[in-house]
This record gives sequence, C-alpha cells and structure tokens, in this order.
Amino acid sequence: MKVSEGEMTFLDHLEELRWHIIRSAVAVLVVAVIAFVFKDYIFALLFAPKNGDFFTYQMFCKVGHWFNFESDFCAEQLPFTIQSRTMAGQFSAHIWTSIWTGVIVAFPYVLYEVWRFISPGLYDNERKLARGFILIASILFFIGVLFGYYLITPLSVNFLGSYSVSPEVKNQIDIDSYISVVRSSVISCGIIFELPIVIYFLTKLGVVNPDFMRKYRKHAVIVVLIIAAVITPPDVTSQIIVSIPIMLLYEVSIFISAYVLKKEQNKVT
Repeated sequence: MKVSEGEMTFLDHLEELRWHIIRSAVAVLVVAVIAFVFKDYIFALLFAPKNGDFFTYQMFCKVGHWFNFESDFCAEQLPFTIQSRTMAGQFSAHIWTSIWTGVIVAFPYVLYEVWRFISPGLYDNERKLARGFILIASILFFIGVLFGYYLITPLSVNFLGSYSVSPEVKNQIDIDSYISVVRSSVISCGIIFELPIVIYFLTKLGVVNPDFMRKYRKHAVIVVLIIAAVITPPDVTSQIIVSIPIMLLYEVSIFISAYVLKKEQNKVT
C-alpha cells in the first residue's frame, strides 16, 4: 500500500467513506425512482417466468420433444395464482422491487465508488492491474443476474408453483413470496459469478493459490452442490444444471490465481 506524505486521519477516512456511501445511495435511489415510475415494464419482467410461454420453458420443451418425451415445461400456464393478502401488500412490493432494481442496475456505479475509496492507497502499478476491475466485475455480475433470471428463477417457479401435496390444496402464492424467490435467485447468482474477482484479490493477498484450489477441488465440488441445492428446487436435474457453470467459474478462477501468482513471482525475481 502507498503511504503518502499528507496521510489522512481516521476521521478523514470516515468522512470520505461517508460521501462515497451517500453518492452510492443516491445512485440507487435515482434508479429506484425510475423503476417505480416504469412499474408496468418492471413487473412484466418480474411475472414473465410464471407464464408458460417464457423463453426458458419453451427451450426445455423443445429439448424434450427432441428426445421424444413430454416435458413438464410445455404447460401453457403454470397452476398457481399470485395474490396480495395485506392492505399495503402491492404498494410494499412496488417500493421494494424498485429499490432492489436500483441496487442491481446501479451496481457498476457502487463498485466505482468502492474503487475511488480504495485506489488512493494503492501503488500506481496496482492501479493499472486493477483498472479493469469495475468493467469485469460488472460484466460478471450481470451475466450472473441473467443466469439467475433465465435459468434459476424459471426452474424454481416451475417446480415450487406446480408442486402439490394434494388436489385439495390450491397454490395461491403471496406476491411477497413470489418476488422473494425471483430476487434471491437473481442476486445470489450475480454474487456467485463474482468468484473470479474474489479469487484474484485473495491470490494477491496471499490467502489462496492455484495449488491450494487444485488440492481442494473435490471439497469445492461438494460446496458447489450445496450452493446449487440452496438456490434451486430440490431435484437433481436443476442442481446439475446450476452446478456446471459454477464449477466452470471455479476452474477459471484457478487459471486466474495461477496468472496472478506468476506475475507476483516475476516481480520478486
């Protein structure tokens, strides 16, 4: 870390951090207000995975036809309805959906504010190495968000919305419960896809190295299966579908760790 002559005091750092947090909050709020206004478009996206003509269902239905079996994804409409059981239920869902939309869309700017806070303490060469941090981290996050929306969400909605213990019980899903499934699927996948970035910095800090990651690859597989079981419906097919890209991210992270370690060793020699 770089030590400057005019080193800031602890209170100065707190003041600087406060303004970074305020600017990030304002960015989230601005996007949230826009999302609040365009609620028809936002909720159309939100409720799309409950319709039988959703892209993912159509894709899995066609795959089923290729293998000559009738898939559960071919239903024209899923057998559940969404309801609001409290007076402020829909308004509350509108507010919180707008806020979470702000968090997701403003994610690159929040990363930018994080970068502005930590960059003064880095050497010039460290700044150059991490210059693409915001772009790469944002791309990975949004790929994860799309993965969660187009794969995890429809798998979860289809399984949980169609599950029945008895014909006597009708699935009437509360709006908060439905939105919670979509939100957790999207955001958790966005965070999981940040794994290569996390490994990059952990390797630079000397916490992990490629040999360590290769040695504990089998343990990583178990952890990945546990993560897949948490964020997907409890069926083997869904867990395998989710586990494959996460394991690919793990393998990519090994190469990133090896690259960073090699660069660090070259500096020493």
